[in-house]
Amino acid sequence: MSNNKAKANDYLSVKGRTMLLISRIFVYTILAALTFLCLFFFYLLFVNSTRSHGELFGGFTLMPSTHALENLKNAWTDDSTNIPRGMLNSFVIAFSSALLTTYFSALTAFGIHCYDFKLKKTAFTFILVVMMIPSQISAVGFVKLCNTLNLTNNYLPLILPSIAAPVVFFFMKQYMESILPLEIVEAARVDGASEFYTFNRIVIPIMGPAIAVQMIFSFVASWNNFFIPGMIIDKPALKTVPIMISDLRSADYAKFDMGQLYMLILLSILPVIVVYLLLSKFIIRGVSEGSVKG
Repeated sequence: MSNNKAKANDYLSVKGRTMLLISRIFVYTILAALTFLCLFFFYLLFVNSTRSHGELFGGFTLMPSTHALENLKNAWTDDSTNIPRGMLNSFVIAFSSALLTTYFSALTAFGIHCYDFKLKKTAFTFILVVMMIPSQISAVGFVKLCNTLNLTNNYLPLILPSIAAPVVFFFMKQYMESILPLEIVEAARVDGASEFYTFNRIVIPIMGPAIAVQMIFSFVASWNNFFIPGMIIDKPALKTVPIMISDLRSADYAKFDMGQLYMLILLSILPVIVVYLLLSKFIIRGVSEGSVKG
């Protein structure tokens, strides 16, 4: 009887290990396929940026060509796009927006997490409701307001609204609940620390990974933003990279250069890739720590 029971346990153990192995193989296969798809299109962009206008119309190929420097020179020195100025404009807007978004979202989350007041739940619910409203719905009214206040061709409408970021606030709030004990804040208050001192000197260092994660995401979102800047900015000296790419695509067909366009797209994503590679460890750390509630 005991031998039969032992054999049954061994069978179940082997069967369990087999099912676990199969599930792992399935998951890794899916991840490998998704990774290949993501990297393949980056590689295809790189290949196309090395090909001339005529070669691009000649058909698909996986091998790079020899026109990379020519395309780079055309994209970098084109007076109609002025990519160095566009990248500087995009960086100023994206960096400022990311900084304001993460700081004020963390500050709001700190207030909701560490304070008790009557309308606390109502305020939290209201922020979540605002998070569900697409930005496109308010775009017409926002542009009209900018025209009324003479804020067109100005970076302020592209930077200041980033202070109110419900999605970033929600992430910060969940992260605080998992990693910031209220006892730390209470101890700082007992020691006589002001609220802003507690937040800037104690809470922000603890929230470092979450802040780094949201700075990356906010930077990328602002860098790639075309919808609102395209309706507010029309001066060539103030245009961002996405607007310049759109202008180049809509140029006269006789002057249209596909190789230059692909090189311009490649140049536009390089800063994002560099930022991601430098701070990618914070993404893993921030998400893993914020997903486990202590």
